[in-house]
Amino acid sequence: MRRRHLLAALPLALAAGSALAAGGGGEGEKKADSQFVNLSPIALPVVVNGRVINYVFVQLRVNLTPSADAAKWRTKEPWFRDAIVRAGHRTPFTVATDYTRIDEARVKAALMREAVAITGPKVVTSVSVLNQTPKQRSRLPRPPGR
Repeated sequence: MRRRHLLAALPLALAAGSALAAGGGGEGEKKADSQFVNLSPIALPVVVNGRVINYVFVQLRVNLTPSADAAKWRTKEPWFRDAIVRAGHRTPFTVATDYTRIDEARVKAALMREAVAITGPKVVTSVSVLNQTPKQRSRLPRPPGR
């Protein structure tokens, strides 16, 4: 009996799943949801007294305007990565009280500046830090004030 009900409901479930995947289920969805460039994880150094003591792997997203050509800017993803790596080595984004994190506000500001320089004005709306993962969590020097 249960098997019969399951087999009868299976085509309906498959049809509903394909309709949602095709975009038929979400009327409130906007085109802007897909207007971004995800950057591959980037290793940014944590520098204390001129020495690299850790790396933090950061995943970033560059959010684009609804009228931007997302496919075009996704091909420029290596340029965005290169710009943030250069900025991170020029002036490290080290948090003085935690050597397992980077300063998100400074990373966002630096990537925003670089992204606008790469794309031009009125293409990038914001930058998001999606994830931070430190290479080391232990055997790090103790930050001052801790």
